[in-house]
Amino acid sequence: MNILMILTSHDQLGDTGEKTGFWLEEFAAPYYALKDAGAQITLASPKGGQPPLDPKSDAEDAQTEATKRFKADPDARAALAATELLSEQTAQGFDAVFYPGGHGPLWDLAEDKDSIRLIESFAQADLPIGAVCHAPAIFKHTKLGDKPLVAGKKVTGFSNSEEDAVGLTQVVPFLVEDMLKANGGVYLSGDDWASFVTTDGKLVTGQNPASSEEAAQKLLALL
Repeated sequence: MNILMILTSHDQLGDTGEKTGFWLEEFAAPYYALKDAGAQITLASPKGGQPPLDPKSDAEDAQTEATKRFKADPDARAALAATELLSEQTAQGFDAVFYPGGHGPLWDLAEDKDSIRLIESFAQADLPIGAVCHAPAIFKHTKLGDKPLVAGKKVTGFSNSEEDAVGLTQVVPFLVEDMLKANGGVYLSGDDWASFVTTDGKLVTGQNPASSEEAAQKLLALL
């Protein structure tokens, strides 16, 4: 079982002067859920190498069992520091693809032509695609045939109310919930900050950081 995980390379939170990147729990929880199930995981990002970590996700109150395990795992840290180039990845040889969130993907992965190509090739091959929290931003421009990939599908992602709660509604380039609805997705959500995951065909989406592990488990269920 070979799974591709794609992380953001973007580290600027709009024009706030603050840093962003990927959210640690949204990488660590799925990484170990997949690894513990026997998956071989390949990590990639637009720029390759070490992806930027959102410093807020490294704060003491954001730590989980998975993030603590990651910090004590030199092999995982070395793998993360050496992500492959996204532009060199294809669906061939992989059984699924998973995108962790963080605010970074709103700026780079949402617009990245290599990511768009990759997702569309997974969809055309009817292979599972997973994305959690802000990572469903990757579906902004993806299509299946002549329609948006999410059109008519049950999807979730970071909700407008959650974005409002973290005070970034006016900072982000677009709101994940609004974009999914605009693309014809049937947007569903649970309570703010509680785990909520949707599966529609081979598409798995999680609402927020707490949904990370469940999203990975639902992806595994498709395999």
